Amino acid sequence: MVSTSQKKPLHSLLAVNLKKLTITPPSCSSFPDTTQQEDFDFSEVFGPNNNNNTNTSPSPSSSSSSAFLGDPQVIHSRSHSFVGPSPRYTLSTSLPLQIQELEAEAETEEAEEKKGNSDDECVKIGPGDFEILRVVGKGAFGKVFQVRKRDYDSGGGGGGDGDSDNDGIYAMKVMRKEGIIKKNHVDYMKAERDILTKVVHPFIVQLRYSFQTKSKLYLILDFINGGHLFFHLYRQGLFSEDQARLYTAEIVSAVSHLHKCGIVHRDLKPENILMDSKGHVMLTDFGLAKEIEESSRSNSMCGTTEYMAPEILLSKGHNKDADWWSVGILLYEMLTGQPPFTHANRQKLQQRIINEKVKLPPFLTSEAHSLLKGLLQKEPSRRLGSGSRGGDEIKTHKWFRAINWKKLEARELQPKFKPDVSGKDCTANFDQCWTTMPADDSPAPTPTAGEHFQGYTYVAPNPWLSSPELNVKGSN
Repeated sequence: MVSTSQKKPLHSLLAVNLKKLTITPPSCSSFPDTTQQEDFDFSEVFGPNNNNNTNTSPSPSSSSSSAFLGDPQVIHSRSHSFVGPSPRYTLSTSLPLQIQELEAEAETEEAEEKKGNSDDECVKIGPGDFEILRVVGKGAFGKVFQVRKRDYDSGGGGGGDGDSDNDGIYAMKVMRKEGIIKKNHVDYMKAERDILTKVVHPFIVQLRYSFQTKSKLYLILDFINGGHLFFHLYRQGLFSEDQARLYTAEIVSAVSHLHKCGIVHRDLKPENILMDSKGHVMLTDFGLAKEIEESSRSNSMCGTTEYMAPEILLSKGHNKDADWWSVGILLYEMLTGQPPFTHANRQKLQQRIINEKVKLPPFLTSEAHSLLKGLLQKEPSRRLGSGSRGGDEIKTHKWFRAINWKKLEARELQPKFKPDVSGKDCTANFDQCWTTMPADDSPAPTPTAGEHFQGYTYVAPNPWLSSPELNVKGSN
């Protein structure tokens, strides 16, 4: 970020920002079957794109600078959530020069960092209270950073948020208001914050703070240093039934809790499940989650296609039963290495999900076959977990016979696999596609529309959330 004490001529400002770019494309070898293509994001240098002319065909002589002329979106074999971040890939952007706007926005952002710009006068917290360490994810509306909370109290008080136990390390999800408003996703972002303030569970990542500046929204969550389940799944290829059983049981426990709270997640997939240093999984990313009453349904078309239930694709209306379908897809992927339905063409993929039968590999046990058949019922009313018992119906399935659910939810069942971590701030289990990015919370335009996010500020009120007990029941 450019501060007022570091003002430079525009050509010097451009040179400084260009030095921060990583020109060598990072290795994504852990992601198979993904198109290898250079895709650079210069928005931090040149500002957002306001040029809608995408009909110009680049000449051969301009091929070396095609990134400046509006690259087509990278096509991948796996589709992306319609809302929210995913570590699988980023989208390319067009890049007009807007250096003067960049400098002005940088000064505004710095001023907001100093005063916090909180919508709650009693809470004095903002971006300036956190030191950015590195990027650990990027999505549709911004980035996810690993940050350290600055302790202004020399005695180590730091607001009593447990910094002494976690070294003040957090994940900071930053979302640009302009993009959210333009895409008409204000309600999604507000719902994500509201839902996170209500949910406390040993296998769900905890929200610690939320706040905003004039141009961005910020969520501060526990940093889970074991990386994404996706990262480990595609390193190993597939999981044994014993390994997948514990992960699935912890996911079922978390999803059951959400449903009891009247919440549907709607984007369950390996990218939205983290692993802590002890090997427990943690559900994250509630950007598509919604509070739905027991008797009502949602008609939104949202999620990641490979994991979307048939009733969503058919626009029949959906409820919590759609999450159990996604759990079935997750389990199938953990046991076989890929989802049951795949296709490079989105429409053909949707038709496969709606019409084709699930093919169960013969190397799986009969109990695993039975559970997968129950979860992957295309008719929601026949799906395992759809009855009055909800998640309890799944917990009593014979495939989970070895699971003691009380011990599981007390985090007393120890996973056999533990990710290799060197400390609370370790990012070795996050792909270099993200960790090699410049760790900058770059300036963003301020929306011209009115106030959309009033009351966004939040500080976790319960002292026990930061007590040593949470470190046993929660993240590391």
